[in-house]
Amino acid sequence: MSTAIIGTLYAGATLGAMLAGIPIAFALGAVALVFMLAFMPGASLDTVAQNVYEEMASITLLSIPLFILKGAAIGRSKAGQDLYSAMHAWMHKIPGGLGIANVFACALFAAMAGSSPATCSAIGSAGIPEMRRRGYSGGFAAGIIAAGGTLGILLPPSITMILYAVAAEQSLGRLFLAGIGPGLLLVLLFAAYAAWRFRREFAMARAAYVTGGPEHPILAEDRYSMAQRFSTLPRVLPFVVLLTGVMVALYGGYATPSETAGLGGILALALIACIYGVWRARDVSPILIATLRESTMLMLIIGMSLLYAYVMSYLHISQAAAAAIVAMHLSPWLLLLTILLLVVGLGFFLPPVSIILMTAPIILPPLKEAGFDLVWFGVVMTITMEMGLIHPPVGLNIFVIKNIAPDIPLSEIIWGTLPFVILMAVAILVLCVAPGIALWLPDLLLPSTK
Repeated sequence: MSTAIIGTLYAGATLGAMLAGIPIAFALGAVALVFMLAFMPGASLDTVAQNVYEEMASITLLSIPLFILKGAAIGRSKAGQDLYSAMHAWMHKIPGGLGIANVFACALFAAMAGSSPATCSAIGSAGIPEMRRRGYSGGFAAGIIAAGGTLGILLPPSITMILYAVAAEQSLGRLFLAGIGPGLLLVLLFAAYAAWRFRREFAMARAAYVTGGPEHPILAEDRYSMAQRFSTLPRVLPFVVLLTGVMVALYGGYATPSETAGLGGILALALIACIYGVWRARDVSPILIATLRESTMLMLIIGMSLLYAYVMSYLHISQAAAAAIVAMHLSPWLLLLTILLLVVGLGFFLPPVSIILMTAPIILPPLKEAGFDLVWFGVVMTITMEMGLIHPPVGLNIFVIKNIAPDIPLSEIIWGTLPFVILMAVAILVLCVAPGIALWLPDLLLPSTK
């Protein structure tokens, strides 16, 4: 049987298993095992456990559960609400300052927690009710939080970046640094849109009020004294110091990614114990249980994805697919566009973890041959996958928002996120024109050894 037929059957079996509702890890593992039985030597089944272990025995992957612990500790405390309150107090005089404060709060919390759903939940639980109380439309408020939450997979420490570093065999430190510039670009784009949208809703409310309508809550002005502003800082600054310390330890060469992840997790637990009194067993156990559940689920997906990729490589499916892409003789930018559209399509159904591990063996060799920097592409691919977190039908952040704001119709949430999807596409175009936005910081601090 030809490789093309086997590859078609492999892809069809995978799609069928996922459409049947089988959890992703089990779907990938089951398809891999079936094709091992059908097309590989019988002795290969004896090495399944060994192959999975060898693929996962990476010191880089060790940092994932530790970063999850750090994110769970921060996400399950009141740190998100305090961070949001501090940002709002300092930015309330800016037009649309409440929305912009939510964007910046999402960015900072994402950098501390490294998780998109955790960021949406922590900032949105406080931010969405407050924005709606101040007159922001439901879709606008939901869109800000949903889009801001996606920064969790771009800004370091990003679990998605860790997996890409393993799959692409790239420096994790360079990838983390490369995400900072584009992350700030997205923050600025989101903030600019929030200010523009606020001015539009404010103008409509004022016009209605001038013509005799009721005074809209969005017309009210907040006032904070300087003492009130500074009173919000004591609970926020320790977490900012924690973020800064972890980044200095990592990029200063004082510790490896796994060591900084462990240090961050321990310090996060210490901070919530000191600041919020979260130290008793009944308070800490939900954090540890959540960490264990998410780590187990994620590592199981990683293990089965690696087995899936191993079978795909053994059967020469990935090599044949990569060769077929190269044989099309597409121009470099058309090749990039085709691959990004593929990633967008996969984002309708799959989480970023599975997309990276399933597609890396196929798409990375042609991109490397076309001359693209794989660190730069990792950032572009991450932003493309961010779009998948907020576009239907399986945008994870959309359903997180629906869970914390059940009174906002799902259709309104979706329409509220679409402008941010467009802004992400704009950011990708900007990075294509000016790749230095992503690469200047890693080139400055961690020059490539290639």
